[in-house]
Amino acid sequence: MWSLAGHAVLLLFNTDASVYSSTEGGACGQSMEEREGVIAELETIFRATGYPFHIVHLEQVFDLPISVLEAVSSAPQRPEGSYKAVVEQFIQNARVKGSCSPGEGHMDPAVLDAQIQLSHLDTQDLANGTPPPSLQHQQDLERLFASVRTLTAKEDMLQTLRQHLIVHMARTKGYTKVMMGDSCSRLAVKLLSNISLGRGASLAVDTGFSDQRYGDVIIVRPMRDYSSKEIAFYNRMFGVPSIFIPGLDTKAPEKASIQHLTESFVTMLQADFPSTVSTIYRTSEKLHTAHPPHSSEMETVAKCLLCLCALDTKEEEASAFHATLVSERLSEKRVPESAQVGSASTADTVGQCCSSGVGQEGSCSGRGQGCCSSNPTPVTPDLKSLLCYSCRLTIKDMTAVESLPPYIVSEAERRHRRSQMKKEISEFLLDDEEDEVAAS
Repeated sequence: MWSLAGHAVLLLFNTDASVYSSTEGGACGQSMEEREGVIAELETIFRATGYPFHIVHLEQVFDLPISVLEAVSSAPQRPEGSYKAVVEQFIQNARVKGSCSPGEGHMDPAVLDAQIQLSHLDTQDLANGTPPPSLQHQQDLERLFASVRTLTAKEDMLQTLRQHLIVHMARTKGYTKVMMGDSCSRLAVKLLSNISLGRGASLAVDTGFSDQRYGDVIIVRPMRDYSSKEIAFYNRMFGVPSIFIPGLDTKAPEKASIQHLTESFVTMLQADFPSTVSTIYRTSEKLHTAHPPHSSEMETVAKCLLCLCALDTKEEEASAFHATLVSERLSEKRVPESAQVGSASTADTVGQCCSSGVGQEGSCSGRGQGCCSSNPTPVTPDLKSLLCYSCRLTIKDMTAVESLPPYIVSEAERRHRRSQMKKEISEFLLDDEEDEVAAS
């Protein structure tokens, strides 16, 4: 099932199982005819498995809700042993089905109900089909990836959007586990490339067996103990069907992106030193986060807007990150002081237009673009303060931040408003020490 090279295919399960696939041809420049041909081949393979399957287009990220960027608390655990009971029931049903001959005409009602539900889910998904994305969403996706300058940032953005779409589909369909097909070789490359991209703080969740950053949906990697060569041999020996789908880095030069360069480096090193991948992989097993994602202490830690990992951008004076920020600020073009004073006065006028400024230009009562105007001027929020170091580099490579999907921009605005409100009422809030004194 994980032999579909270059494609995001995974298995979602709760008590039932289904196969999920996202088509990313829009980001890779494929035409609709090519994408429809790939979808037809995928449907043929998925239909042969007997599991319900879901195929969605990457363009659906422009319809995602803001809740995708929120870590939802885990659902209450089921009674202990419920999963084992389901497995035992499935085995028992399979035995009953095998023991009953076609001419006997009697079967366990539980088996019949299970077969009816499975067939209903399968035919429901196939009947709905995979409608093509709207022309507007296709143009939005093309505009988004056209605004990203480097292939490194494009691959990172694609991975982020794919992850959001996977989590949304899992929540929509009611699944609590997502099984990814990352092999040992892929995780070794991912480990080194993430370090190069500045994701060292989140290596444990990006390469570990279990990723619980989303709370109610847990991402697991059961294939992480097998190398890509072992998986290829298994598929060859047992005739597992496979489809090659070109990606962003297909036919790209070796140094086109950090991810592609790291993959070439690890592959060539593995050819001469067969223990390279296993050594890198064993190193990743020793990594862990300071606080587990399910602990109560993580609830107070700010999360990155895109990857939902803990922010690693705390500015300390004696740090390389602080020195980098100072260098960036000094190298930027400074706005003249007169323009700063004018913009500050305008901002004050707009900020007070709800309470005063009746009839003033730019106020709510005037004909300007005030905060209560029916046609307010769209303002792209500053995303840097809401992103981790690596995601900042990705956004920095974009020429038009406003081309991001609406749910990302809306969540950024919501966080900015919440932060501003917290600053306004900060002097009225009690600290933990004051609460203890008041309680005593």
